[in-house]
Amino acid sequence: MTTLTLDKTDRAIIQALKGDGRLPFSTIAAQLNVSPGMIRQRVQRLVDAGVLQFAAVTNPLRSGYHTMAMIGVKADGTRLREIANQIAAFEEVIYLAITSGAYNFLVEVTCIDNADLLRFLSDKLYSVEGVREAETFIYLDIVKEIYAWDPPPGNA
Repeated sequence: MTTLTLDKTDRAIIQALKGDGRLPFSTIAAQLNVSPGMIRQRVQRLVDAGVLQFAAVTNPLRSGYHTMAMIGVKADGTRLREIANQIAAFEEVIYLAITSGAYNFLVEVTCIDNADLLRFLSDKLYSVEGVREAETFIYLDIVKEIYAWDPPPGNA
């Protein structure tokens, strides 16, 4: 994986778009005293490099889902990627990471209610060959959730 070197203009563009992802390139250009074409090219380069992405983020708890959970999963260590891909394909899964530590995977799910979560666990997750154990942590409240962070310092 190649890391893109970000200069102060790239960082300023990212900062502006973090505040409002719909901000017109002409507005950013005026703030930075450069041309809109330069902003357009820089944004495209950041997108192409995977540094920046644009997405509509929904809040599951305000759109009909009443249960969210993080599930720690222990699985057959010789087939981690295969098992992870099977679990990731389930529509309830919104995040999956292969991890070190007590669990092989951390899986975040959204479900309509607790009964739906139970169906997911019993009918889907435990039906995946190689899943050995799972521990479910139901979210009571989400205190902090962010989707944007600054690139590490010194990458300029």
